[in-house]
Amino acid sequence: MVWTGTWVAERLGVELIGDEELPALLGLALRRNPKRAHLLVSSVLGKHVPQHPSVVYGSGLGLGLRVRELLGAEDAGRAVVLGYAETATALGHAVADGLGTAPYLHSTRRPVPGVTTAGGFEESHSHATSHLLLPEDPELLAGKGPLVLVDDEFSTGNTVLNTIRGLHERYPRDRYVVVALVDMRGPADRDRLTGFAAEIGARVDLISLAAGTVGLPDGVLEKGQELVARHETGRPALPAPRIRTRAAPAGTPADAPAGPPAPVRVALDWPADVPDGGRHGFTPGHRARLEAALPAMTTALTRALAPAPDHGPAGGPRVLVLGFEELMYAPLRLAGALEDAGLDVRYSTTTRSPVLAVDDPGYAIRTRLVFPAHDDPADGPGERYAYNVAGGGFDAVVAVVDSAADTPELHAPDGLLAQLAAHIPRVVLAVVPSYTPRPRPRPHPQAATERMAATEAPERSSMLPEPLRGPAFSSYAPEEVGWLLQDLSDVELEAPTEEREEAIQRGGAHYAESLPVEYQPSARYQELFHSALDASADRIAHAVGIVTETVLAERSGRPVLVSLARAGTPVGVLMRRWARHRHGLDLPHYAVSIVRGRGIDANALRWLAAHHDPADVVFVDGWTGKGAITRELAAALRESDEFAGFDPEIAVLADPGSCVRTYGTREDFLIPSACLNSTVSGLISRTVLRSDLVGPDDFHGAKFYRELEGADVSVAFLDAVEARFDEVADTVDTDVKDLLAGDRTPTWEGWAAVERISEEYGIHDVNLVKPGVGETTRVLLRRVPWKILAKRGAGADLAHVRLLAEQRGVPVEEVDDLPYTCVGLIHPQYTRGATGADGKAVVSR
Repeated sequence: MVWTGTWVAERLGVELIGDEELPALLGLALRRNPKRAHLLVSSVLGKHVPQHPSVVYGSGLGLGLRVRELLGAEDAGRAVVLGYAETATALGHAVADGLGTAPYLHSTRRPVPGVTTAGGFEESHSHATSHLLLPEDPELLAGKGPLVLVDDEFSTGNTVLNTIRGLHERYPRDRYVVVALVDMRGPADRDRLTGFAAEIGARVDLISLAAGTVGLPDGVLEKGQELVARHETGRPALPAPRIRTRAAPAGTPADAPAGPPAPVRVALDWPADVPDGGRHGFTPGHRARLEAALPAMTTALTRALAPAPDHGPAGGPRVLVLGFEELMYAPLRLAGALEDAGLDVRYSTTTRSPVLAVDDPGYAIRTRLVFPAHDDPADGPGERYAYNVAGGGFDAVVAVVDSAADTPELHAPDGLLAQLAAHIPRVVLAVVPSYTPRPRPRPHPQAATERMAATEAPERSSMLPEPLRGPAFSSYAPEEVGWLLQDLSDVELEAPTEEREEAIQRGGAHYAESLPVEYQPSARYQELFHSALDASADRIAHAVGIVTETVLAERSGRPVLVSLARAGTPVGVLMRRWARHRHGLDLPHYAVSIVRGRGIDANALRWLAAHHDPADVVFVDGWTGKGAITRELAAALRESDEFAGFDPEIAVLADPGSCVRTYGTREDFLIPSACLNSTVSGLISRTVLRSDLVGPDDFHGAKFYRELEGADVSVAFLDAVEARFDEVADTVDTDVKDLLAGDRTPTWEGWAAVERISEEYGIHDVNLVKPGVGETTRVLLRRVPWKILAKRGAGADLAHVRLLAEQRGVPVEEVDDLPYTCVGLIHPQYTRGATGADGKAVVSR
């Protein structure tokens, strides 16, 4: 029998080295992926290769029994099993079944409204990297018993290490067990796991069916991409075979194509109180109720699969049970029940992963069906795939989806059901109800306040929700930042700029009680943004490196980055990326709200104090202007002994006002993230604090502008800067040593300059003087500007400022002896009848 990795091995020189069982467990295929060209294709996972359900389930069940033997009865009884989406959701569930008493949870890429995340992580080599943890029971991961992590393969160990590191911070425990079908780590990765276990002071065991390594010759990624491109170019779509129903009208030519028969929908009568899988947790009690319901569901499927009395293959039909992406366990158990009933059954699932198909017996993926996503995915529409289904010799297929995926796209002419019907004579659709956790009752505000008054901060913080994360809230990946905010996306908060300015200056409203209408840049302005980003990416990368290395040098342990939303958030993400890129550190990162005149969100601080050592917290902002937020933070932390453990120092990318000790630069230059609003800040609005929306037990609020996804450049900004990290690394290493050895005492010269300008221009209110390129840009985007002061001779850094000023009819005055590149002046004592410097009314265009 030909090994299904032969085709790739002969063309790219890829080889499996290790246990003799490996070729029986793994084949090879190619995929279009910038991080890894080859794909290890499991023959026993039931994902890409249809397999007997007894083999698939038995592999996981056997691994679970081995884990139980390793742990012993007592520890096995306290264990929790965590599987990885999407490929290992059923494998992890089967391992939990093998343990017998373990609750099960798998990560998910499907955010669920109203369900608080218990964490998230990144799978670095995957084509789709964002994983969420959404347990219905928030205490599911909080126990002290062993945590068993299950994936289909263990290649580098990065995903598992990232998961353990993140969970260990919040839920420390003494023991972890990592389970995989195959362990393909190299020696360096094995040593890294050993060192990591020693670092966190926990025991980490690993169990697999077989072990080895993948031999990769030099240049394999490029060669693989070229090979994929060559085979996909001009590749015709897989032709649909001509299928006739047995009831074709008399006189129909025998070779005439006929439309495929309509799918048969079967009512499964899935038990209402049993989740469709482990997305929100699955307990031993759920398992028992599922076992009891399987016979009746098997009978319903068997009837739906029964061929017509006058035809059908001898010995019964060859059946494929096809699961749906993360929904793997329910269809696996149904397939196993059909197999136990005597049917000839195979099992596999659809997938998000794009893989090249080559019809060769020495290649693991022979055929590919392509169809549109049909569950309204959070990351937008896209192609989905079913492999080795066409041409598999199946007489019938049972497509099992959850109700969230039973959409018009599923039934469309190019949808999954039509693709299946074009290749398989009988299509049966079985829909499992999507399980949505019951909302947990929220305490009455008065009762909550009374209880909180008599408790310590950690107890109070336990009543607060977990951080919001992308993609459900923001366009950032979930591990990039956790937002300690409440989602006000459905609240109408925007007001015209002139109305807001008049209300604010009359004292009738605070700037944080409403939002300006989001500025949508013109094509010319967008060009300026991209050219500015290209020109300044090196300088920003250098400043990111300096400020991050300064923080790491001066904070013992592992810093917790807490950015001041929203301008600080892109900087916090970049600092986190630098620490990971240069040092392999995954720093926790959160975003909190601080409001001038109102202070920092006290509930956010309480949450942080309950989950981290306040001494580890480093507040992060984008830049300083006159230092108002620096003063606001220091004053807020001084007001209460409850927050005495937090350091009021702020780390910023740029400190032109000389207001802080920890900075990347004190130059006043263009930071492109200041050029735009939400579309460069994860599509998040500035924060909102209004008494009718934010109660005493709530985080401050913000909006997620999902509708602006088409204009979003948030990740593009981050990626452009990160791409320059290696180029600036040497100069950062040299410059940070000089900086740490020098005098960084703040001079507050920016504040002095602002006071002088306020008096010279007759404004008499420092809050209406906004110094620096970033603050000036904000004035032009969100406030009613009066005039712009520009340092004489300032060049490209002010191109976007000049364009915005031109669009709003605001004069730009060139001046000497300005400590900043520019200063924006908000119109003093503004009303909609006010006049500007030229005697005309100041309005937005």
